[in-house]
Amino acid sequence: MSEIKVNKITPRTACGTTTLGDSGDTFTVASGATIQNLGTATGFGGTGVVSWETSSIKTAGFTAVTGTGYFCDTTGGAFTVTLPLSPSAGDVVGVSDYAKTFDTDNLTLGRNGSNIGGGASDAIISTEGVAVTLVYVDATKGWIVTDSGNQSDAPLPAYVTATGGCITTCGNFKMHTFYSPGTLCVSAVGNSAGSETVDYMVVAGGGGSINGDFGGAGGGGAGGYRESPGTASGCYAVSPRGAAPAVALPVSATPYAITVGGGGASGPGADRGSSSIFSTITSTGGGSPPAPVPASPLRNFTGGSGGGGQSSGACCVTCGSAGNTPVTNPAQGSNGANGVWLGAGASSYYAGGGGGGAIACGSDGNSAPNPGGGGDGGIGAGTAINLTTMPAPSPTPSAQIGTPGPSPSVRYFSGGGGAGSGREPGGPAAIPAGAGGSGGGGTGGSAVPETAQAGTINTGGGGGGAGYGPAAGCGATGGSGIVVIRYKYQ
Repeated sequence: MSEIKVNKITPRTACGTTTLGDSGDTFTVASGATIQNLGTATGFGGTGVVSWETSSIKTAGFTAVTGTGYFCDTTGGAFTVTLPLSPSAGDVVGVSDYAKTFDTDNLTLGRNGSNIGGGASDAIISTEGVAVTLVYVDATKGWIVTDSGNQSDAPLPAYVTATGGCITTCGNFKMHTFYSPGTLCVSAVGNSAGSETVDYMVVAGGGGSINGDFGGAGGGGAGGYRESPGTASGCYAVSPRGAAPAVALPVSATPYAITVGGGGASGPGADRGSSSIFSTITSTGGGSPPAPVPASPLRNFTGGSGGGGQSSGACCVTCGSAGNTPVTNPAQGSNGANGVWLGAGASSYYAGGGGGGAIACGSDGNSAPNPGGGGDGGIGAGTAINLTTMPAPSPTPSAQIGTPGPSPSVRYFSGGGGAGSGREPGGPAAIPAGAGGSGGGGTGGSAVPETAQAGTINTGGGGGGAGYGPAAGCGATGGSGIVVIRYKYQ
């Protein structure tokens, strides 16, 4: 390789023009090298271009040099940047608010004898975070702003910040779990570059079930289940109840009261569960079974999911009550199933209907897999909104929220209560009770034994229906609800 070393290149003629290479040629300047004193050279982009000085942050007044931009820190107090004296057309100067304090401690541009924007006055910059570039044009207008921007034009991500409930994290996401009523206190709302909406799961209390005084009781309906699509905080696995038109919720910097519904009472006064509420989302408590009592009016408690029907003889078989009441889209639950009476006289036996679950209706009495027995509760909704180990209420000191179900990758909520079964003294000796639906639904009672199981706490599961036999069985209470709020926090 050859190398040519010269002190300078001089034109061959008096025309004053020197040509380096031919049209289309490229010249590479070595790293660290500079091209200086272009003067009035064209094609180099020299006019109107500012080179920002990063080696020294300015904290006190000084006189600017053309072609240079300065980062100015007015934290210690306002000061003045004096523009160049006797500038030439094309001279350029830039200033930037290094500490974002121009709004409280202004930066003054001293005109130094030249106009600024056509006025014979100094300019005061009082916008936080702004950067300004000025070019000298002529004596009439003087220095004119050609570029102005703010750091907010390229915002850094900001995130929702909140307290309240039991707080856990998973990667970049934070979850607030409320086992009982409380307050979500939002102190910052974030922005679109970070997070400004929250995902949610709102589960109401499950319905309680009635006693088996007149036959196999239906299972309690699951508490209403409402969930966002999961797209605001990591696209975790959601249930079908998180489908469109469900959306994540925007939040404001304000306290949000969280209502967590209790499970419905059992026995003769069986009732629906209580509603759970977060912001604009209300999930309705699960319905209790209709209770046919001779010479008494039927109770038909609709709810998030409906209670199953009771079986107590040819004249007293009831249908399950309606779920998704009031109507939400997506639906918050399903209908309860129907009770069935079988046999006759002293050989009669009874099969109540299963309570509705978040995803599926309960099973009718005398249906698979329980021929002659109580119907199973409807399956609940599976979600991965929070699969971390959670500190849970007593008596379980540490447990995951929700219950296992068909899919091992999610946890289930709002399962319907299993129905009870029963018999007269001459009926079948063993009649299976209905199983509770995945998501905390309680198992129904049977003739032997006659114990119905309550819905699991903090799942919204419906209570199991009581069995009927030599001694009257008791219905079970519904499980309490739960509220989980999730968002990106970093």
